[in-house]
Amino acid sequence: MTNTLIQTQFKFPGQKNHYKGKVREVYFLENDLLVMIATDRLSAFDVILPKGIPYKGQILNQIATKMMQDTADIVPNWLKATPDPNVAIGKSCEPFKVEMVIRGYLAGHAAREYKAGNRILCGVALPEGLRENDKLPEPIITPATKAEQGDHDVDISRENIIQKGIVSEEDYLQLEKYTYALFQRGSEIAASRGLILVDTKYEFGKTKSGEIVLIDEIHTPDSSRYFYADGYEERQKNNQKQKQLSKEFVREWLIENNFQGKPGQNLPEMSDSFCELVSTRYIELYEKITGEKFRKEPVENLTQRIEKNILQYLSSKKN
Repeated sequence: MTNTLIQTQFKFPGQKNHYKGKVREVYFLENDLLVMIATDRLSAFDVILPKGIPYKGQILNQIATKMMQDTADIVPNWLKATPDPNVAIGKSCEPFKVEMVIRGYLAGHAAREYKAGNRILCGVALPEGLRENDKLPEPIITPATKAEQGDHDVDISRENIIQKGIVSEEDYLQLEKYTYALFQRGSEIAASRGLILVDTKYEFGKTKSGEIVLIDEIHTPDSSRYFYADGYEERQKNNQKQKQLSKEFVREWLIENNFQGKPGQNLPEMSDSFCELVSTRYIELYEKITGEKFRKEPVENLTQRIEKNILQYLSSKKN
């Protein structure tokens, strides 16, 4: 199988700390600089799966970079440069401890909650009579508290976030405003490519100067769900599954193999052919959402390539 990037252990000049997330590895450097490396790790149900997906890190990083550039006029972001296909470098921020999840359709987690009889999701009331994948009357924000690695993100209401002091009311109102604006722009971009942006999540941080900025990734298959617009209405009318581009098919495969991240459940075996299939699906989404042909970067010396490109960038900033 194609060489994949599972983890990194770099030591950069001025390095202060190294954090390993579910998918990304983050290096904190002096001068409030942050290096984020998108690995080929795959997570679902808040669990990191045992094998990497070829080119996944490159795909995520390049989609996120393009989407950051395409939304910078409406929401400021942390990004400064992408010196390598798997790498983003930007301003170090203090992250808000909530993920701003926004949904335009009843799908995924929201659909599972609705099917279980719940009509209140994160303090937001949902109307009766909805079917899975129906469009909601208007987009809703259903925040989640950010989990430590190995734990599950937890649904939380706007009221609880403010009441518990997780985010101040003033900052939260700004996060809401940015979230709606980003979802509107993301939906427009998706529509221009024949896709529907079903739901997504955004993460924000605050710079040393107190500016709230968009951080992490945006509109990638790891953070978003897309339907094909063509045939959507027909499929809904006939109670058929929607054709989608997202990580949901991985979750469905895990559910079929009796795994949802619950205690006592064992991860199913991931064959090389399954990993290649997932890679193909990620490449398909890249090409659909960006409108560009995906170019596979050489991966024979993947770790060395990444290190070299980061060091060259850091060196150029010193001169």
